[in-house]
Amino acid sequence: MEFANPLFLFGLAALAIPIIIHLFNFRRFKKVFFTNVRFIQELKQQTRQQSQLRHLLVLLMRLLAITALVLAFARPYIPLADIASNRQATNAISVYVDNSFSMEAESGEGRVLDQALNMARETAMAYASSDRFQLLTNDFEARHQRFVNRDDFIDLLSEVELTPTTRKISQVYKRQLEMLGKAKGSSRNAFIISDFQKTTTDFGNIQADTSVRVFVVPATSLDASNLYIDSLWFVEPVYRVDQLATVYASLVNASDQDVEKIPVRLMIKGSQRALASVDIHAGERIEISLPWSNTNAGPHYGELALNDYPITYDDNFYFAYNVLNEIPVFAINGGEESVYLQSLFGKDSLFLFRQANENSLDYTTFNRYNLIILDDLNSISSGLSQELKRFVAGGGNVAVFPGEDIDQASYREFFLLVEMPYTMVKDTFETRVNKINVESILYDDVFESLPENIDLPVVFQHYSIRQQTQSMMEVLLEMQDGDIFLGSEPVLNGMVYLFATPLDKQWTNFPKHAIFVPTLYKMALLSKPATKLYYTAGREQTIDLRNTGTTGDKIFKIASMDKTFEIIPESRSLGTQVNIFTGNQITTAGVYQLNSDGDYLESLAFNYDRRESDLEKYTAAMLTTQIADYQLQNFVLPELAPGQSLTAGIANINSGKKLWKLFIIAALAFLLAEVVLLRLWK
Repeated sequence: MEFANPLFLFGLAALAIPIIIHLFNFRRFKKVFFTNVRFIQELKQQTRQQSQLRHLLVLLMRLLAITALVLAFARPYIPLADIASNRQATNAISVYVDNSFSMEAESGEGRVLDQALNMARETAMAYASSDRFQLLTNDFEARHQRFVNRDDFIDLLSEVELTPTTRKISQVYKRQLEMLGKAKGSSRNAFIISDFQKTTTDFGNIQADTSVRVFVVPATSLDASNLYIDSLWFVEPVYRVDQLATVYASLVNASDQDVEKIPVRLMIKGSQRALASVDIHAGERIEISLPWSNTNAGPHYGELALNDYPITYDDNFYFAYNVLNEIPVFAINGGEESVYLQSLFGKDSLFLFRQANENSLDYTTFNRYNLIILDDLNSISSGLSQELKRFVAGGGNVAVFPGEDIDQASYREFFLLVEMPYTMVKDTFETRVNKINVESILYDDVFESLPENIDLPVVFQHYSIRQQTQSMMEVLLEMQDGDIFLGSEPVLNGMVYLFATPLDKQWTNFPKHAIFVPTLYKMALLSKPATKLYYTAGREQTIDLRNTGTTGDKIFKIASMDKTFEIIPESRSLGTQVNIFTGNQITTAGVYQLNSDGDYLESLAFNYDRRESDLEKYTAAMLTTQIADYQLQNFVLPELAPGQSLTAGIANINSGKKLWKLFIIAALAFLLAEVVLLRLWK
C-alpha cells in the first residue's frame, strides 16, 4: 500500500489526545448524602474490572477512528502494476497508433483504426492538460518527433490515415525510448495501440527499459476473412520474344471458410492475357500458374488480380520484367578468333557477338556487354585485370578459358584482385568428366533426365584448380580424379566461370561435345541482369542498374504510368553500376517508369507489404502470456471492467486501487461503535 499524500500521516500524533484523556480521567465526582441504606440497594453494582474494560474499548474505538480518518486524508492506494511509480511534476507520454492496412478491418466501432484513435484520445484524457504528448505512427513522420500539449495531440490524431508502411513492435518501442529519453525530469509512459498481428509482434526482440512504463492496448476487430496474393515469381531466367512465359503465384485463404470459383486475371500492359478459376480451402495456401507469350522486346509490366472483400489492398500484385532483344557477348582472344565461339554465338540472332585480340582492346566498351569470355590468354595484364574487376563489380559475368601455357603470376594476380584465391597447375593425366551438377542454375533445365552411363567430355590434359582458402566456388562439371573441370563463383556483383582447359582439341573434346552448346548458351542467358520483379511500397528501396552503358552525370526520374506522380531519386555511380535510392517516397502500389534524360530504361513494380495480409492476431490473454514469458516487467495490459473507459482504466493503473473511501467508512463505523458503548453499556 502506498499514499498519495503521505504528509498527512503526521496527523497520527493526534492519537495521544484520547490516550491522555483516558489515563488521567478528568471526570469530577459529586457527593450524594443519603440517610437510608436502602438507596444503596437501588444502585446497579459494577465491578472495577467491568469499568476498566469499558474504558479500554471506548479508547480503542477512538484511536481507530482517528487512525482511519488520518489514513483517509493520506489517500492510500494499492498499485495495480508491479512497477515502481515515478511521481514527477509532469508526465511525458508517447502514444503509438498502428495505422497499417490491417487496421482497415471492421470492428464494433467502425474501422479498427477508428477504434485505435478513440483509445488514443481516451489515453490523453487520463492525464492533465499540462502533461506532454508525442504521437507515433508507422510513417515515423518528422512532425511527430516532438512533444506537444494535449489539445495539439488530439488535433494530430484527426490527421492519421492508413499507410502501407509496416513496423515491428520492437522498432516502435525503440523509437519511443529515443523520444522519451529526451523528456528528463518527467514520469515517462509509452502506449502501444495496435491489433498486434503475429507477423509484426516481436516481444522477444525488445530490450526493456524499466524506467519507462509501457501500456499494451489491443484494438480488437471482428472476425474477418481475407483472400490475397502472397507472392509471385518466374521460373525462366530470361524472357524472349514469341517464347512461352509462365508466371507463378501463391494465393492464401486466411479465413475459416472455403472459397470456390474465384477468378484470377493476368494483365500484361493493361490487356488481359490469361484467366484462371481457383478453389481454396479455409486456411490453405495454393500455387497457380498462368502462361502467355510476349510478342515484342523491351520493358514489360503486368498485374495479377482477384476480387475479395472487405480487405482489398492485397488483391492486386504488380510485376515488371524485360523481354530480351539481344544479349551482347564479347570474346577476348589470346591468338586467333575462336571458331567454336563464333559458331555458337555469331549465328544466333539472340546474341550480339564480337571478338577482339588482347592487344587491341577498348576498355570503354566493356560496359556494353553482359558476358566477357577470356579465350586462350596465357597472361592477363594488370590493366585488363583492373577493367575486369570493374566489369564484375557492375554485375557483369566473365568466363575464363586459360591459355596453353599460362603465366602463373599474372593469373594469380587476377584471381586475387577479384577475390578468388586460386592457383592453376598443369596436369597431363588423361581423364574425363564424370559428374554434372544438375541442381545448379546452369543445368537445372537442360536435362529432363540424366542417364547413368551418359557420354561426357574426355580430358587429355588440364589445369588443376586449387583453392588456397575456403571459397564459395560451385562445382558444375567434375572429373574422375575429383578435379574441377568447370566451376563458378559469385564475385562482387557478378559471376566468374573458370574452366580447367582451353578451347583446344589437344586438351579436350569439350568444344565438340553436345554439352558445350547448352553450357555456353546458358552462361550467356544468365549474364543478362534480371529486372527485379517487384519492390515493396513504403520502404526504402535500392534499384541496381548494372552495365547500362550510362556515362556522365545522369538525372534519373521515377514516374507513375499515368504521369500523375514523379520523383527524382538519389543516385550513385560505382564503375559501370548505378544505384538508385527511392527512400520511402513511393507509397502507392502500382507500376512506374524509370527514365534517364528522357530515355525509358525499364519498368518498376511496387506492391504493398504482404505481412499485413495475415490477419492472425494475439488476443489479450496471449499478450499477457507473451509479456510474462519475456519478463517485460514494465509492460502493463489494462484490464477494463465492463463499460469502463480506457481513461478510467489508465487512471486506476496510475493511481492504483484507491482506499480512502474505505477508511472514511471505517472511521464512521468506529465512532458509531463508541456511541453504542457509551449509551448501552451503563
